Amino acid sequence: MKLRFTKMQGAGNDFVVLDATREPLGLDANAMRLLGDRRFGVGADQILVVERSSKPGVDFGYRIFNNSGDEVEQCGNGARCFVRYVHERGLTDKTTIKVETMNTLLELRLQPDGRVTVDMSPPIFELARVPFDANGLEPRRLNGFELWPLDGGEVAVLSMGNPHAVQRVNEVDSTPVESIGPRIERHPRFARKVNAGFMQVISRESIRLRVYERGVGETLACGTGACAAVVSGIRLGWLDSKVDVETRGGQLTIEWEGLGKSVFMTGPAQTVYEGEIEL
Repeated sequence: MKLRFTKMQGAGNDFVVLDATREPLGLDANAMRLLGDRRFGVGADQILVVERSSKPGVDFGYRIFNNSGDEVEQCGNGARCFVRYVHERGLTDKTTIKVETMNTLLELRLQPDGRVTVDMSPPIFELARVPFDANGLEPRRLNGFELWPLDGGEVAVLSMGNPHAVQRVNEVDSTPVESIGPRIERHPRFARKVNAGFMQVISRESIRLRVYERGVGETLACGTGACAAVVSGIRLGWLDSKVDVETRGGQLTIEWEGLGKSVFMTGPAQTVYEGEIEL
């Protein structure tokens, strides 16, 4: 079969976006892996599927697949691309839309300057919901928040709809993310694996960040990873409520007012090209 697709990127995190609003695509994990393959397919960190929603007040469904073929819960940079996609394809004329993911409801706003703001919902700190097995571990408490000993370091553990383990480093460029990242990602205390974040604090309003994404590897940017890093930095007393996050692919702005409040992420989203592939 021939399949139309759109290639998009948000801060260097790249996606294949598929329109399933007219009929289901019925693609299996092998097809998703082919689409994500950078040598034999299109190439992307993730594949995003746009669907109609039957729920009142919800505009679209939003499914996310890693280039390994596995479906995952959340992708912040992909959510921004989602907004640009449905506008550019004429699927909606709303500047604020609501989309349903595997486990949450997101509100997305297209800004006049072309950037997109995503209401990422409140962060989740209950360890069982991350999920993270802390049995037998003794955390270090800082500013009332836990840092958990893991793989020779300390990590803040939380969920942004997907699991994150964030650690502070002195210099992010020299941190061996390629070796530490996989060990944290697959650590047995995380039942569904985890996204490993490495955060360098520049000031109370600025950080640098690298993320080894679950099932993908290191990417140029990770939207939920940026949210998780800022939220953990705020709770640990290192950061203020609005923080610019410098990733290798570009800058994101994260805002969080505290417990019980939603995290807001603003950043770029761009169409790279459209095409057709034989599957």
